[in-house]
Amino acid sequence: MDNLLSIVTFLPLLGVIALLMLRGDDAMAVRNVKLIAMFVTTVTFLVSLVVFQNFDPSNTEFQMVEEAAWLGGLSYKLGVDGISILFVMLTTFMMPIVIGASWKVEHRVKEYMIAFLLLETLMIGVFLALDLVLFYVFFEAGLIPMFLIIGIWGGKDKVYAAFKFFLYTLLGSVLMLIAMIAMWYDAGTTDIVRLLDHEFSSSTISVLGWQIVGGTQTLMWLAFFASFAVKMPMWPVHTWLPDAHVQAPTAGSVVLAAILIKMGGYGFLRFSLPMFPIASDLMQNFVFFLSVAAIILTSLIALAQTDIKKLIAYSSVAHMGFVTMGIFTFNQQGLDGAIFQMISHGFISGALFLSVGVVYDRMHTREIEAYGGLAIRMPIYAMIFMLFTMGNVGLPGTSGFVGEFLTLIAVFKVNTWVAFGATSGVILSAAYALFLYRRVVFGDLIKESLKGIKDLDNREKLIFAPLVFFTLLLGIYPVLVLDVIGPSVEALVHNFESVVGAAGPATVTH
Repeated sequence: MDNLLSIVTFLPLLGVIALLMLRGDDAMAVRNVKLIAMFVTTVTFLVSLVVFQNFDPSNTEFQMVEEAAWLGGLSYKLGVDGISILFVMLTTFMMPIVIGASWKVEHRVKEYMIAFLLLETLMIGVFLALDLVLFYVFFEAGLIPMFLIIGIWGGKDKVYAAFKFFLYTLLGSVLMLIAMIAMWYDAGTTDIVRLLDHEFSSSTISVLGWQIVGGTQTLMWLAFFASFAVKMPMWPVHTWLPDAHVQAPTAGSVVLAAILIKMGGYGFLRFSLPMFPIASDLMQNFVFFLSVAAIILTSLIALAQTDIKKLIAYSSVAHMGFVTMGIFTFNQQGLDGAIFQMISHGFISGALFLSVGVVYDRMHTREIEAYGGLAIRMPIYAMIFMLFTMGNVGLPGTSGFVGEFLTLIAVFKVNTWVAFGATSGVILSAAYALFLYRRVVFGDLIKESLKGIKDLDNREKLIFAPLVFFTLLLGIYPVLVLDVIGPSVEALVHNFESVVGAAGPATVTH
């Protein structure tokens, strides 16, 4: 089928148009809004399955490429490879779950669903864009619907959290835009495929009296890093994330944790390593330091939290530390582990935020002290919450184990001290996760307000079911992911090593 990637990208916009045409705000109209949003996101997921079926993992080139003339000679170009395909699938898979989790929303429902459908198009576009300008448009435009979701449907400090989210991510991306302009000036193209074959200068240059080792590559790498580090988010530019998570509605937190923060990791894989290999190699120890700091420090901060959602938010920062650490090992296991961790984290963190939403809908508080003994009244909830808590810890048999294990093995081959620091973070993650679970689920049911709390209803069970399935399936059979990403990752590692090896020790220093 022609234009398959354009269809899967822009299909949610048809849902936006359909919702804009709806009139009325009575109960029937609100129900129709939700049904249309669910229908559109489900159909988008089904179309993405067709994309996946037509994808050949053994082919390391971009596939199903679509290209057309665009404004001012720029190109509209989409394509998918082994690195991006699973991020597209994760996005389309999570969106029907997000809509299902929003079924009880009553305030400005039409605008709420439009924001999520628009966000879905922009997120898919990030993973499929093969033109710098097109990528930047998708990457930055996604800020707008997420800003509105937090700022309109969030908690009591929603405006502060929304502006903090917006400003952090926008300021980081301004530097990336400057680097993109420089890349276009240097290479004469905005085509990402051609830029991957272009060699940016890595000769030492002088800037305002400073000697920049790695030259143009290092400057461009730092500019892209400013954007991707905030998006991940990496320590110490992570402080916007806990505030955004706490104030966002449940569905907003799910999208933020499962998909949006993965754009930073994807950016490292698509731009930093293949386009600026010399600079990436020079900055390896710098990224290792930030990654270990994120794993240890944010885990310690998580231990001190009293808000369930904020604790899980800090755990996300720690887990993204494993991702950046794995990417910058520059070996097959590390990159495989990083990508696997991002996919797995999408399921597990999304489910954890949904778990918080379940009890918040019933009790309207996220304070840990407000709970205790939920296993007595909510046994099914307790079982599901335990599964995802164990996945978050990295228990063998869950998908959370595979990504962390691969990245730890990979980094151990490169730097044993970094591996030691990251492993201590695994221990800390077990401490805060089990602390949370024990305080919320176990113990005596002594609080009067909890004695009438109800277990999961059928809608909630249906939402959790696919997340439970894939968390267990990928934990038992990880080759479902590794076989898809393996050839493309191998090609990326081979190209990286050939460029860095050819540069020699005079240019590359640690």
